[in-house]
This record gives sequence, C-alpha cells and structure tokens, in this order.
Amino acid sequence: MDNPVVRGLLVFSAFRAVYGMGILVVTYGLATSEAAPWWTSLIFLACSMVFSRWLFRRLKQRWPGLFNAGQRDVE
Repeated sequence: MDNPVVRGLLVFSAFRAVYGMGILVVTYGLATSEAAPWWTSLIFLACSMVFSRWLFRRLKQRWPGLFNAGQRDVE
C-alpha cells in the first residue's frame, strides 16, 4: 500500500466498480425501454466514458493524498 502506483490502481478499480455498476443499471433501463430508441443506450455509454474520465481526474485533484499517501521524497 506504500507504493503510489498500487494505491492508485486500487482506488481506480474501486471507482470503476461502483461507477460501472451504476452505468450498467442505467444502460439496461435504456436498452429495455419501449419509449427510448435502441441507439440511446449507445450515446449514453459514449457520454459516460468521457464523464468518468473527467470525474476521476476531479477526484484526483480533490484528494491527492489518496493517490500518493505513501510517496516519500528520496534525496
């Protein structure tokens, strides 16, 4: 856990698991909806890819200690 790469990978994996589950639920709802055309779910997935990258960058800016807490300066 002291390695910032491992720590960042674990945080990113947890983020993707939670965010991905929400995206799957919404996409399933759009895909099985009678009111929405079939291509609506494809547009939603494309927008969610862009949004998730933006959101993760914002999380890294807001809580930088979460990603590099174990990093030490080497002299």
